[in-house]
Amino acid sequence: MLDTLTVSQYSNYIKQIFDAEELLHNIKILGEVFGISRSRNVVYFSLKDELATISCVCFIEPLFINLQEGAKVILTGSPNYYVKGGRLSFNVSKIEKYGQGELYLQFLMMKEKLEKEGLFDADKKKAIPKNIKTIGVVTSKEGAVIHDICSVCWRRDPSINIAIYPVKVQGNGAEDEIAKAVENLSNFEPIDVIIVARGGGSMEDLSAYNTEKVARAVFACEKPLISAVGHETDFTIIDFVSDLRAPTPSAAAELLTSELSSKRGVFERLCDTFKLQLNSFLTEQTYKLTNLEKSFENLADGIIKTKEYELGILETSLQQLDPMAILKRGFAKIEQNGKVVDNVKEVVLSSKLDIIFQNGKVIAQPIEVKDE
Repeated sequence: MLDTLTVSQYSNYIKQIFDAEELLHNIKILGEVFGISRSRNVVYFSLKDELATISCVCFIEPLFINLQEGAKVILTGSPNYYVKGGRLSFNVSKIEKYGQGELYLQFLMMKEKLEKEGLFDADKKKAIPKNIKTIGVVTSKEGAVIHDICSVCWRRDPSINIAIYPVKVQGNGAEDEIAKAVENLSNFEPIDVIIVARGGGSMEDLSAYNTEKVARAVFACEKPLISAVGHETDFTIIDFVSDLRAPTPSAAAELLTSELSSKRGVFERLCDTFKLQLNSFLTEQTYKLTNLEKSFENLADGIIKTKEYELGILETSLQQLDPMAILKRGFAKIEQNGKVVDNVKEVVLSSKLDIIFQNGKVIAQPIEVKDE
């Protein structure tokens, strides 16, 4: 009976078994590729058939440049047990195409069928609106996708409304739920644009988005629709049917929102334009007011001068009628008994006459009256 082993001893023992087994070196394995993930110059993926799945890793970059989801391949390599992580993987040294996997063939057939019917035609694409208030999102209610979309939208524009329509994104019934969600949001008046989104995955994981039912629902949608399914390298049927394809859900959110700094810039430019127009208006009105003031002053001066002239004439007339002014010219005023005497016939001999000059008067006694 073996003594108790440490984890390291156990793991190294397993690794030695795989390393020592010559029959497992440089063997060939046939299967379908899915779950491709790249990190720098290394690619990780899985290989499957109807009954089993193995994990694979390839460190030779030229081998996996053209590796595609769903491809059927023959891998040459050896099993390797990673002691530190406790994982068994198949280290790939050669990749040969065996043909294309069933899912990929179905994808190509569906793509060709729908393309011939015109579902991908550019002239049937709807324009994405510029002023968006509400975005409808068809995705899982859990996971990073909805969080990424909301955080990007609200960071760039907090006024955006987001209506989430939760659906299954893979597995049985997923295509029915996705198609129904698109149909319902298409008829929901407040929605301005729709995003159909999910994270990346294998071709099998994304299979619901390659179905005819979902494709036709997207094509029939009356609202502009953006497809944001998978990662940048993933393509699905609805990418071709949708009005716009975004490489990721976050990218879709960015496409539909404007940054606050941009909106602030527009507002500031509008303010500057308003200020210029206001200054122009005030300058014009000031000029008109100045001209009006000058016209009023000229009119007032004219009226005053006319009145001064008329007053001068009146004053001259009054001066001419002033008795004192007449007396100053050598005339005298004659009164008798307090009444002006301007006719010799009115003189009474028995009463004295007052002969008034400008600087005094003379009292005289009439002795004789002659009427000529």
